[in-house]
Amino acid sequence: MELSMKENKKKQRKHKKPSKETVGFNIVNYLFFGIITIICAYPFYYLIINSISNNELSALGAIRFFPEGIHFENYKQVLQLNGLYSAAAISVARTVLGTAATVLASAFLGFMFTQEKLWKRKFWYRFIIITMYFNAGLIPMFITMRNLGLTNSFWVYILPAIVQPFNIILVKTYIESIPKSLQEAAEMDGANILQVFFKVILPNCTPILATVAIFSAVAQWNSFQDTLIYITDQSLYSLQYLLYTYINQASSLASLVRNSGGVVSSVASAATTQTPTSIRMTVSVVVVLPIMFIYPMFQKYFVKGIMLGAVKG
Repeated sequence: MELSMKENKKKQRKHKKPSKETVGFNIVNYLFFGIITIICAYPFYYLIINSISNNELSALGAIRFFPEGIHFENYKQVLQLNGLYSAAAISVARTVLGTAATVLASAFLGFMFTQEKLWKRKFWYRFIIITMYFNAGLIPMFITMRNLGLTNSFWVYILPAIVQPFNIILVKTYIESIPKSLQEAAEMDGANILQVFFKVILPNCTPILATVAIFSAVAQWNSFQDTLIYITDQSLYSLQYLLYTYINQASSLASLVRNSGGVVSSVASAATTQTPTSIRMTVSVVVVLPIMFIYPMFQKYFVKGIMLGAVKG
């Protein structure tokens, strides 16, 4: 009898229609967030449609919602620019290595700051956190990098970004939510501190580590100021720095692209002749698309990681 009553209640709940207030709230909610999504996505869509549309119309600002005169000549020409592939390799290398180093350092430091037996734990934690609010400035930073031999070196992209106080705070807070009994059980079995970290703590920190990886990867991929300040060797230019220079020199670059083949092909028309606007749009898409494809891979971990890592509960 009790089982049948429970089943009837479940069926009633399933067939129960939502109230008008609930339906109205859901409609307004979906419309609101749908509009926000469109507003956020439109700039990327605008870049893409202008990079594949008639270049003359794009330069006049006539392409707003739908592409016209679709062609891919812009991408063919931009992908033939000197130094593009070596710069892309530098950006990929700094993103992969920099993200891996930052995630590992953030995880280990966050873990160590949860250990009460760490000597002067509170002092070192506060010593790192205070760097979020104070720094020496650009000139002392440049002098330090030069004295360390990191100017005109690939490692200037990696080493200064390894320790990130904000990421350490997130990881530390997340680790504090993991039951201490796991570490105690491992230590009773004879595990040392590194074994506890790599075999117990690290496997249980996937959401927050994915969150830190997103932050670090996006920051590394989009960074160009470190190239501007510390690098003069063209072989070490990043893709983002080339984007910066191409956007600032779009007019001369458009002429260079048009004349790179000597004489413009008879098949090419004014619609596909490169303009400063088409160069800006195309180079921007080339730089933005890779990180846009990577982000969804970590999306499923992002919300859980940022919530658990930000609030201790």
